[in-house]
Amino acid sequence: MISCQQSFLDETQTTNLDEQTVFSDSTFTMSFLMDIYTGVGFSEDPGRFGAGGIRSGGLQTATDEAEPRILSSITTDIQFITGTVNPLIIDDAPWRVGYSNIRKVNQFLAHLPEAPLDESLKTRLKAEARFLRAWYYGILLKHYGGVPLIGDRVFQSPDEILAQRNTFAECVEYIVAECDAAALDLPNRPSGRNHGRAGAGSCMALKARVLLYAASPLFNGSGFGDDKAELVGYTDHDPERWRMAWEAARAVIAVQEFDLFVDNATAPGLGFYKLFLASDFAAEGAYIGTLFEIKQGHGNYREQLFNPPSRGGGGGGFPYQELVDAFGMSNGKPITDPSSGYDPGDPYAGRDPRFYNSIVYDQTPLRNAGTPDVPVDIYTGNYNGEPQGQDAVFTGTPTGYYGKKFLHKATAANWFIAVPQSRPLLRYAEVLLNFAEARNEYLGPDAEVYSALEAIRMRAGLDPYALPSGLTKEEMREVIRNERRVELALEGHRFWDVRRWMIAEEVGNQTKTGMEVQRNGSTVTYNHFDVRKHVFRKAAYFWPIPYDEVAKSPELVQNPYY
Repeated sequence: MISCQQSFLDETQTTNLDEQTVFSDSTFTMSFLMDIYTGVGFSEDPGRFGAGGIRSGGLQTATDEAEPRILSSITTDIQFITGTVNPLIIDDAPWRVGYSNIRKVNQFLAHLPEAPLDESLKTRLKAEARFLRAWYYGILLKHYGGVPLIGDRVFQSPDEILAQRNTFAECVEYIVAECDAAALDLPNRPSGRNHGRAGAGSCMALKARVLLYAASPLFNGSGFGDDKAELVGYTDHDPERWRMAWEAARAVIAVQEFDLFVDNATAPGLGFYKLFLASDFAAEGAYIGTLFEIKQGHGNYREQLFNPPSRGGGGGGFPYQELVDAFGMSNGKPITDPSSGYDPGDPYAGRDPRFYNSIVYDQTPLRNAGTPDVPVDIYTGNYNGEPQGQDAVFTGTPTGYYGKKFLHKATAANWFIAVPQSRPLLRYAEVLLNFAEARNEYLGPDAEVYSALEAIRMRAGLDPYALPSGLTKEEMREVIRNERRVELALEGHRFWDVRRWMIAEEVGNQTKTGMEVQRNGSTVTYNHFDVRKHVFRKAAYFWPIPYDEVAKSPELVQNPYY
């Protein structure tokens, strides 16, 4: 009967939703804003890179934290660790997703006045949208340095789109101003049905992060890029930028509606584990440590990434020995301290509780299907009459380790139980670390620096958690950097930290190692081995702007050394 209708094949409109329809309906208007929220976590997604539907890893596998899963195609993380990153085949998601969502925000703001919503609600939604725009500009800034600021404009296809890059300083000023303005019209901590939306705390924490980056060596007058220096940093060095950064972080602390979620009574550092599964522990107050998160439903995406093959995983990256060694002992001392109690013949005993919630090592108890606490066999050789299996080093993992952070103890990826997949993007521990770093750089290691760090170490379950007194500024700097490394491990921060500290040329040109555990009956030996020589080119301090963007816009200047 349809074939008799001559107008059937003439139909070209696939939907009756246009801008006028969407913004004349309150439900569609709210849905439009929610769509902008869905992309907020793409940059630090632990399965960000991949090919053919298979994940190789995320930013953790593009730096010195973890070895990526090797695929038949060249992935962006491989490009970064082999020094082959270039504008032609670089992942374009930061540019594409960033500007796509910035345009959506501008569309939303342009039409919000006509939407059939209460005026007080419009005020809050406008502030949320402005935060989201600042968030996406923040992602662009981390990747590329200064980028074109388009203001409130919504470009159409016939329009000439502005492509000239603003300076790094102008972008920082814009993001900070947007955060300040948005915070005025938002509650500190949205709750109830508004939980998961941006609040004033989110705005303040983003501002503190951007200012910390801006004060860091790479951006604070390093002269990187020579004639392009103003695009990728400040052209002058100003120590006052450290003051601005610690004051911004302290403003978050002063709100007093956020805190570290502590649960050391049942097991040391249990609060650290629960933080990443906050919806399961919301009744206990686990959300108190989260200022902004990517809201996702229940499932087993992260378990599929990080679990060993026997548990249905294997694509989120395999931690290097160097990351393992960064975790100290439960007494708070680094493993290099002769008095720490570290035993190379039993290297996984007595470690920082965060280690046990971040790394899967040989014989780690882990759920397998419906059975809890089944040891993961990563050894080579024969143990208790059982030969090595599919999880073994050189078989399942190229480093001797799997990632454990984010994983729920109640499920494996090959089981039917769905667990929380939301993850924090701004959390209170990072705010404390930002505060400690910036204040130490400006004033030195005073009591407030000690207090911020020791709060994190206490929540981690270290005993004792106090730091040695009398540390110099340089010694405290190293403590702070290592605390960031272990507290924020595998969350995407390390990639940016080694760049803004300008140590990427050091740590990015080293051979990364792993651990082979050999078992022969009751005899156990631990052997370090080389995994991969990393190569870092100076250009890789920043991402190249995708070639297609530069080619179609001659005024869009490429980043230095590409």
